[in-house]
Amino acid sequence: MYCLKCRIFQRPLRQTGFIQCMYVVGFMDLFGVSMIIPLLSHHVKSLGATPTVAGIVVSTYGVLQLFSSTVVGSWSDVVGRRYSMLTCLLLSSLGYALLGMSTSITLFVLARIPVGLFKHSLSICRALLSDLVTETERPLVMGRFNAASSVGFILGPVVGGYLTEHEGGFYTSSFACATIFLLNAGLVWMLPWSDALSRMDTNSGAKSKQNGAEPANHRIHAVASSDMWDVFLVRLLMAVAIMLYYSNFSLALEERFALKPKVTGYLISYSSMLGALAGCLVGPVTQLYDGDMPALLLHSTLLTCTLIFLYATAPSVWQVVLTSTFFAISTTIGRTCITDLELRRGGTQASGTLIGAGQSVTAVGRVLAPLLSGLAQEVSPCGPPSLGVVLALAAVLVLLLRMPKWDSKGRAKTPKL
Repeated sequence: MYCLKCRIFQRPLRQTGFIQCMYVVGFMDLFGVSMIIPLLSHHVKSLGATPTVAGIVVSTYGVLQLFSSTVVGSWSDVVGRRYSMLTCLLLSSLGYALLGMSTSITLFVLARIPVGLFKHSLSICRALLSDLVTETERPLVMGRFNAASSVGFILGPVVGGYLTEHEGGFYTSSFACATIFLLNAGLVWMLPWSDALSRMDTNSGAKSKQNGAEPANHRIHAVASSDMWDVFLVRLLMAVAIMLYYSNFSLALEERFALKPKVTGYLISYSSMLGALAGCLVGPVTQLYDGDMPALLLHSTLLTCTLIFLYATAPSVWQVVLTSTFFAISTTIGRTCITDLELRRGGTQASGTLIGAGQSVTAVGRVLAPLLSGLAQEVSPCGPPSLGVVLALAAVLVLLLRMPKWDSKGRAKTPKL
């Protein structure tokens, strides 16, 4: 672990500073977004929407993300990370500014379109970091990036809630979010894009030209036709399982243990803080496994499955607290593992496309999870996490069946002649 840290900090100072600036970009991104997310449903209802219409309107973002994630990721592989990230940040800022001027449902929907299409700055940041570091260093750097982003996601709702208490609070929060994205764009513009980074972008462009300057649809088809269905299937199953765990968390604790929403909020904040801190554990845990990401993914998935089961069958609130503690850690490690495996299997020359494709798969989970949660809650308050256990077990089964076909790096084994 010490040697790994040394290799990172022995990089040229400007490149090390660049990586640290990416952590700041990730923090500010989710800080701004999380100021708005808790307020969207309430605001659209205040515009006169029925609960059904409000659900459809708010889900517009997820549907647009589903179709745009892979396209924008592939586009960033072609034009370079700098200009694609600047474009995404500026257009996202425009979308949040329009949201601050939305006085009708129509304007609200129009404001969500640029955000749904271009809010992919975090994915491009991850692709850029994967370009900058070696395969061995990537889990450590990605873990720290996820930790910084998670801290922003924790602090944002606090600021957004404070602003909302004042008159016109939603509009103030929206314009504050737009300003944060503008500042982020300014930071990206002023970053020390060194000669090494310029060569990286040049090399990426050269690879695209050698491959006939593949347009986005060709890159997307290449990913879709590659033998990565098992990794994407595990991502989908675990994404839905985790969303089911959280889907009725507050309501279930109130019905099962008579917990007040305030106490549940403290428990969610506690879990979120642990998740942020767990990002710093990814590097040491990866070193402990000697870089065997398939084994680490299998064990974290199995642990997550077990914790969801213990939560669904918890006889006391203290067991819920215990499961939440380890659940935050296991899911954080699992998310980093699955992203790293996608990059190892698909190759970092198309990292933007691969990360975008992964986000599209997660977006499918966001569409499916609320539907499955509603159906499961008709049976029992423990229905959603119980269904999550089944899906997590399916993910474990896929890993057990497919892992013999992978090497320790997660790549498909080459048949011996």
